[in-house]
Amino acid sequence: MSETTGASYAAAGVDIEAGDLAVELMKEWVRKATRPEVVGGLGGFAGLFDASALKRYERPLLASATDGVGTKVDIARRMGVYDTIGHDLVGMVVDDLVVCGAEPLFMTDYICVGKVHPDRVAAIVKGIAEGCVLAGCALVGGETAEHPGLLGADEFDVAGAGTGVVEADRLLGADRIRKGDAVIAMASSGLHSNGYSLVRHVLFDRAGWELDREVPELGRTLGEELLEPTKIYSLDCLALTRTAEVHAFSHITGGGLANNLARVIPDHLHATVDRSTWTPDPIFGLVGELGGVARPELEKTLNMGVGMIAVVPQESVDVALATFADRDVDAWVAGEITDRADHAEAVALEGDYS
Repeated sequence: MSETTGASYAAAGVDIEAGDLAVELMKEWVRKATRPEVVGGLGGFAGLFDASALKRYERPLLASATDGVGTKVDIARRMGVYDTIGHDLVGMVVDDLVVCGAEPLFMTDYICVGKVHPDRVAAIVKGIAEGCVLAGCALVGGETAEHPGLLGADEFDVAGAGTGVVEADRLLGADRIRKGDAVIAMASSGLHSNGYSLVRHVLFDRAGWELDREVPELGRTLGEELLEPTKIYSLDCLALTRTAEVHAFSHITGGGLANNLARVIPDHLHATVDRSTWTPDPIFGLVGELGGVARPELEKTLNMGVGMIAVVPQESVDVALATFADRDVDAWVAGEITDRADHAEAVALEGDYS
């Protein structure tokens, strides 16, 4: 077989040179997403983090989480906007870490593409790096994989993993929650990164809307609304743990408010959440109306305007709300913790949205 007709990696669809260029383009952004504990730079086989920083802890517990952003990547691809999807990825990971009170330390990412477009890959990493800055963690490494034949030339997916640390005696969770505690809700920035399979089915397949459609209720195009980045709460939640007593957090993602809050409610207690304490953004109503989606289905799929919950004792409520106000976080008391009746669910949503 001659050299001119022999098989090659490039002929199989993998462009090593394009991958190398993507790494060069992303280095500027990765350098901005760092912490003093990071050792070395981009390009090694593994990211390094100086664990001696954990010596200040009496009993450090490492927390880990991994996630992706689901079918929201299809919106980014169709919009040709690649530098915001990384915010979603970071938010999905670090806000799972902070639920137990852990400070996010570092993240790694995995980007899988059908064909490496260096500028696009760099834009995705730019968004991830910016998200890490917002979360107070470092981006210590990642991987870009080219999968021709499995993904189309313009298709991609992203995933990430993060590590955090929390002092053992400050670990938050169900065992801290007490009867009488207040349930404080923090507003979402929109859909975040969950429920997009339902949203896309309703808005595109059933309603026939296009991404460039101007939607008066939203005050912008449909595409701009759907691509709104996930709000990252980690530094806000950590700030709250320094100013007030906190018993638990709950990150409202896939499954909705009731199902996610139930994960931190002990068996003998019950959380009541009053819908009338907030008004969901118009996008939630549009999905419900255009798709004929019943409220229970919406509430178990979408966040309905609440992205994070804090459970605090009553005496901490004023300080908690003041802390969030100082940090420009829209937060309010949405419910309380009571005894659980026999055969009752862990969480009940009551009333109607205002």
